[in-house]
Formats: sequence, C-alpha cells, structure tokens
Amino acid sequence: MKNIKASILLMSCLFGLTLSASAHKPKPTPDKGFVVVELFTSEGCSSCPPADELVAKVQKEYQNQPVYILAYHVDYWNRLGWKDVFSNADYSKRQTDYAKNLHLSSVYTPQIVVNGQKEFVGSEDGTLHNAIKAGLGKQASAQLVLSDIKSNGSQVTVNYHTNSTAKYSEVVFALVQKSAQTNVKAGENQGHILSHVQIVRDLKRSTAKNGSNTLLIPKGVNPQSVEVIAFIQDTATGEIIGAAKQAILPAA
Repeated sequence: MKNIKASILLMSCLFGLTLSASAHKPKPTPDKGFVVVELFTSEGCSSCPPADELVAKVQKEYQNQPVYILAYHVDYWNRLGWKDVFSNADYSKRQTDYAKNLHLSSVYTPQIVVNGQKEFVGSEDGTLHNAIKAGLGKQASAQLVLSDIKSNGSQVTVNYHTNSTAKYSEVVFALVQKSAQTNVKAGENQGHILSHVQIVRDLKRSTAKNGSNTLLIPKGVNPQSVEVIAFIQDTATGEIIGAAKQAILPAA
C-alpha cells in the first residue's frame, strides 16, 4: 500500500511539474510572413457569393494577423444583365495580367490569387486556408512602411518607404472599402442582397521605392469606412514580396 501511495504521489508531482513547465513555456515567436489575398468577383456571377462569404469569414479569422484581402469587381459580367457598381475595367485587366503570368487559358470568376503566385477557385475554403498558412510561414523578402496617411474627404494621401532589392518591382496602392451591401435587381443574382468586404475602389502604382501617392475616395463613401492596403510586386514574376495596411486619419 505504501508503494502504491508513493507511486501516486510521484505521478502527481511529475504531473504538477509538467503543468508548471507548460504554464511558463515561452510563447512561439510570430511568423514574419504575410498573405495578400486577391479575389476577382462580380455581382453578375451566381458562383461568386460563396467566395465573397469565404473571404469575409477569413477576414474575421485572421483579423489580428498580416492577412490582407482585396476584392476586385471585374466588369466583363456587366453586359449580361446587371452592372456591378463596384466594377472597373482596370481590375479586369489586372486579372488578365495574372492569367498571362500564371499561364492560364482564360479568366474566370470567382478566382483567388495569393501573393501573386497561387491561383484557384475563390470558393475553395481548404485551399485558401492552406495558402494562408504557407504564406504566414514564409519570411517576407521586403518591407513596406506606410506613414502620414491623411484624408480630406475626397482623396487619401499616403507616404511610403520600401527596402526592396528586386530589380523590377512596383508598389501597388489600393483604397479599400471595408464593407457594403447591394440589392441585385437583374442578372444571375436577381432578387438577392449581396454582402461584400474589402472592396477595391481605387488602384494606383508606383515604380519608385520611396515617395507618396494619392487615392481617390468615391463620391458618397464615408472616408472612415475605407483603408489603404499596399504591397510590393515583382513585375517580372508577379510575386508579391511585401505588404502593409494602414487606417486613414482625417487631415488636420
């Protein structure tokens, strides 16, 4: 009996030591990676709402991590019965450029491109989560710092600095409207109220490693409902090598 009690006491002590060690175990250092998720979508496409819902879910899941979501509404669906108010020919061109870089035979919606390198159907939950995990675990090769971002109500000015050593690169600036809803009255999604997040409303580029840029706020959009996401993209390969996000402060 004494041996049994001693064994129990020893196990309890060891278990207590294990708990104590776990309680004081250093937390792992956060990964230095980042993920830029670019969704190409349209209110005129019946396959797109699930992709919009997926990126909204991902945004909540990774809200405290460097996961940057941009939703580009393309314009080539507009001729089929419903004009997407968020659509822009520039976003369709960006998708076409990706199709060339990634050796695709055509463009489609919904499509997601992660860090400019991996593309897949925008509603593929598991594929997106795996791509995010991979991106967060990969060391960023360049840094982008945004500063002194101000708005006068109709436009946003942002200063930036990079340490990119890529031979051919550009800094892409996106003015992003955080959320919106649309009552679709025609086309494939007729009769549905569609919810969107991280809608790209203006897009600018610069080949300078340091400087400033100006983004336009669409008429009727509250400046407090937008933010700036910027990233460095290797123009030779399409790879995104650094990114940053910043809220907008009203001009003094």
